[in-house]
Amino acid sequence: MVVVFLAQGFEELEAVAVIDVLRRAELAVTVVAVGGGMVVTGSHGISITADITENELDCAAPDAIVLPGGLPGTTNLEKSPIVQKAIDDAVCKGTWICAICAAPSILGHKNLLKGRDATCFPGHEQALDGAYISENAVVADRPFITGKGAGVAVDFALEIVAALCSPERANRLRGIMQCV
Repeated sequence: MVVVFLAQGFEELEAVAVIDVLRRAELAVTVVAVGGGMVVTGSHGISITADITENELDCAAPDAIVLPGGLPGTTNLEKSPIVQKAIDDAVCKGTWICAICAAPSILGHKNLLKGRDATCFPGHEQALDGAYISENAVVADRPFITGKGAGVAVDFALEIVAALCSPERANRLRGIMQCV
């Protein structure tokens, strides 16, 4: 199972593209609302109904967690004790932790990216304290996958598919979806 956390003010494209691509890859995806209520509104006014609330989450064994960016979505994710615990549990278990746009800053604030390759939305690099900042749009440095922003959301999602399934499945989806 892949857990995608959504908090008020999330970047819609980063969330929806990831959820869609992962489900096309036939991965089980659970969308988790952070901050109360099942409906979460993104930074551009688009609302999404989550599968469960953060209080219903059983993080026993996800295959990956995904943190979409956006503001104030990233800040709201970072404030959540349940998101923080999910990250801590994922680190302990070696589970993939995937963050895009401003959300890699959450990992940086936890000192998880020191000595690792990572990327983020331009202007948030200082929060990735000790990371080797890559100019690449998407970077995988196990157990982390980071992405620059909304424009690379599909590539970010396909990198998650490659990590969880196989590069072949990711490439097959890339072709089916007409990604060039």
